[in-house]
Amino acid sequence: MVIAVAADHAGFPLKQKAIEVALELGHEVIDLGTNSTDPVDYPDYAQAAGQAVRSGLADRAILLCGSGIGACVAANKLHGVRAGTCHDTFSAHQGVEDDDMNVLCLGARIIGPLLVPELIKSYLGAQFSGAERHLRRLRKVEALENAG
Repeated sequence: MVIAVAADHAGFPLKQKAIEVALELGHEVIDLGTNSTDPVDYPDYAQAAGQAVRSGLADRAILLCGSGIGACVAANKLHGVRAGTCHDTFSAHQGVEDDDMNVLCLGARIIGPLLVPELIKSYLGAQFSGAERHLRRLRKVEALENAG
């Protein structure tokens, strides 16, 4: 898979670790920045990651900010993006399996470098189940998005 990785200044310290893990798992990575701890605005990086997924440039994305929440909120404003903030491995794979999550949001100030690999492995190793109940629910989510 092609994985887009983006971070704001608060997420930057863990961005390289996220890239390394994705590469070690055999994925291609697109680095969307930022490239320092100089202050930037998380919505800009959420937009870049979401657009990469929406356009087909990337299959999935990993997005890092301080808490994971702001970037997640911003990413979910983009049509077709299903972002989730996950700080445990169950949520990281279940979000894909049941909800077809395509953007994993991580809070760099919440998790440390030892948890990053486990979360990313869980996320990238998961596949959407395609079960009828999950498809039905996704159609309802898409209806909400379209009505927005």
